[in-house]
Amino acid sequence: MKELVFGHKNPDTDAIVAAKAYSYLQNQLGADTEAVALGTPNDETAFVLDYFNEDQPRVVSTVKNEVEAVMLVDHNEPQQSADDIADVAVTNVIDHHRIANFNTAAPLYYHAEPVGCTSTIIFNEFKQRGVAVPEKLAGLMLSAIISDTLLLKSPTTTDQDVAAVKELAALAHVDYEDYGMKMLKAGTKLDDKTEEELITSDAKTFEMGGKSVRVDQVNTVDLDDVFAREGKLVAAIKQQNASEGYDLFLLMVTDILNSNTRLLVVGEPTDVVEKAFGKELVAGKMDLPGVVSRKKQVVPPMQEAFN
Repeated sequence: MKELVFGHKNPDTDAIVAAKAYSYLQNQLGADTEAVALGTPNDETAFVLDYFNEDQPRVVSTVKNEVEAVMLVDHNEPQQSADDIADVAVTNVIDHHRIANFNTAAPLYYHAEPVGCTSTIIFNEFKQRGVAVPEKLAGLMLSAIISDTLLLKSPTTTDQDVAAVKELAALAHVDYEDYGMKMLKAGTKLDDKTEEELITSDAKTFEMGGKSVRVDQVNTVDLDDVFAREGKLVAAIKQQNASEGYDLFLLMVTDILNSNTRLLVVGEPTDVVEKAFGKELVAGKMDLPGVVSRKKQVVPPMQEAFN
C-alpha cells in the first residue's frame, strides 16, 4: 500500500529534501511512497529546488484521507506533524531531534542519531543498502546538510556531516563552500516578508513544563534590519500567542555571518528564559553570542530550566 513521506510543519530545507531522499530510497527498495510537505518551501528551499531543477513537493495538511500509513523524517513530535497523525500508522522515522510525546500501536523502523542533519542519516542508509545517489538528489541532500549546519559552522555539526558534505559535493559536482554561501544568503531576503511570515517561517512548538513554547528562527545578515520591525513583530507574536494558545514565544534572529543570535521573547514565564541562558532580558531581548542552533543550544537549556 502507498505511504506518504514528509517532514515537519513549516518545512525547512532538510524537511523537504529528507522526504524526497527517503521516498526515493524506499521506492528503490520496492516500497510505494510519495514525498509530500506540510507547508510551502521557504525562500532558501525554493532556491535549492530551482538550482537543481527539482519540482516542489505537493503540500498536504492531513493524510488519513489518502493513506493508512506514513513515514516521518526530520521530526517525531505529533504537534509538529500532520494534523491527523494520530489516525494513521507510522512505519518509519528518520530523525536527529529529541524524542518526545511519541508512541505507536505497532513496532516500527526508527533510526535516530545525534548528527547535524536528517539527510546525513539518510545518505548513510543509501550506502548501507547499496543504493546509488543520483547527481540531482546528491545536490539536494548536500543543500540540506549545509542548511542545518550553517555550512558546517553550527555546534550540531559532526564528523559524519562533514564527510557527507564532501562526498555529496563530489557526486553533485558542486563547490560546496561557494554554493553554500549563496544558498544561505538566498534565505535571508526578508524585506518582502510580512511580520506574520517571519514568525512562522521556521517555527516549532514544544511542550515544556506544561507550557506551550513556540520557537521560531530567522536567519539574516543584519540583525538591526530585522529589529527595525520589532514593534510589529511583537504585535504579531502577541496575536499568534492568543490565537494559537502559545504561552511563550521565542524568536531567534540569527546572524549567519557572525554566528550570533538575538532573542526576542514574548509571553510568560520569562524568568525561565533568563534561567536557561544565565542572562537578564532587556526590554524583552537577549543577545546570545555563538548561539545558532535551536535544537542544541536553545531547546535543551529551556527544557532544563522548566524542569
